[in-house]
Amino acid sequence: MKKGTFLIAVIVTILAFNCSNNSEDDLTDVSPIQQGELITYTEHIKPIIDNNCVFCHDNPPVNGAPNSLVNYEDVKASAENNLLDRISRQASESGAMPLGGPRLPQNSIDLVEQWIADGLLEN
Repeated sequence: MKKGTFLIAVIVTILAFNCSNNSEDDLTDVSPIQQGELITYTEHIKPIIDNNCVFCHDNPPVNGAPNSLVNYEDVKASAENNLLDRISRQASESGAMPLGGPRLPQNSIDLVEQWIADGLLEN
């Protein structure tokens, strides 16, 4: 029985010290961007959309979402319309996205903004 208790203590200790973060960036699904790197849909934007938007903006859209965001063309069309405005709003503001969820991390919003500025590149 002592071996079992010791093993549990070791596992708890390992988990306690390995389940930590050093910055807010550690808590997001966005990989670090190098200075001057062009932002592309496939590498940078699609993971943000898939993890935060597709649960409603699926094909077909559900939960009252007006449009799908499952592929490049869908997201590009939204980016040319009002995507940045909607994800930049505070969670308490009308029309904020994701609906009913927390606001996206600022670094994700910044990536979308840079993607638009870079010309909505796909790959």
